[in-house]
Amino acid sequence: MILITEFMDDRAVGRLKATHTTHYIPILADSQQEIPGQMEGIQALIVRNRTQVNEALLSAAPDLRVVGRLGVGLDNIDLGACKARGIEVIPAIGANTLSVAEYVVTNTLILLRNAYQVNMAMMAGDWPRSSCSGREVAGRKLGLVGFGGIAQETAGLARGLGMTVCASDPFLPDDHPAWNGVERMDLNDVLKTADAISLHVPLTDATHHLINADSFVRMRADAVLINAARGGVVDETALADALRAGRISGAALDVFETEPLTAAAAQIFEGLNNLILTPHIAGVTQDSNIRVSEMIADLVLDWFS
Repeated sequence: MILITEFMDDRAVGRLKATHTTHYIPILADSQQEIPGQMEGIQALIVRNRTQVNEALLSAAPDLRVVGRLGVGLDNIDLGACKARGIEVIPAIGANTLSVAEYVVTNTLILLRNAYQVNMAMMAGDWPRSSCSGREVAGRKLGLVGFGGIAQETAGLARGLGMTVCASDPFLPDDHPAWNGVERMDLNDVLKTADAISLHVPLTDATHHLINADSFVRMRADAVLINAARGGVVDETALADALRAGRISGAALDVFETEPLTAAAAQIFEGLNNLILTPHIAGVTQDSNIRVSEMIADLVLDWFS
């Protein structure tokens, strides 16, 4: 049996249902406490990033053998507990790479151009041409913190727009071909020199609040920051303070320390018109949802076969 606790493309769900008993309950992620009670007899569990595949869930799932992740981040899955139980975890590697890369480049364009946050002023009769003329991206530098597959795709798109690219990644070997045309720097130099900085690291003990108050002091005052990686990599209070004080020019956040973002957690951002907030959708487009869903359906069906 298969249980799907978050949204998945209908065609992919249909393929699973055609050959295996499949329970598609995409609202279950809103009721985490109810999931363990659904796990009896479930051999394959398919999730996105909100379902917590933790000890409580796994203890109630004696038949579980495979977890399909509709995406690539695995911080909501207890990998050690899965491994100890012989449960295979399968992410959809590469299926949403382009969507995230486009999100980063789009927000780089929007933040540097600074022309798209004036609706209310214009509707009130203002004509703020001088304050929102902004900057072109061509000739400017994109800094990437982490240089895996998504960051590499982002670099290609940015270079196509005439940007230069630098990146920091202590884990990618010096002789990796991805470094061709990309300047390798340490994190401090990326922060000091880039016009736009995009984060591409997982959330670990080492990366928690990797971007903090000290980081914003080192960044250029006209720089912008984009986080479509994981909430917690950026100290959100420090970011809000930096935006208010003009220590950086703008930011876009797709991920948050509290997800879903609550009204209480969002209060620190109140009044910031140089900040873009989106609900963890950088990797979720109509197109990527189809690719991610089809890939996980294929991999789960292969596992059953």
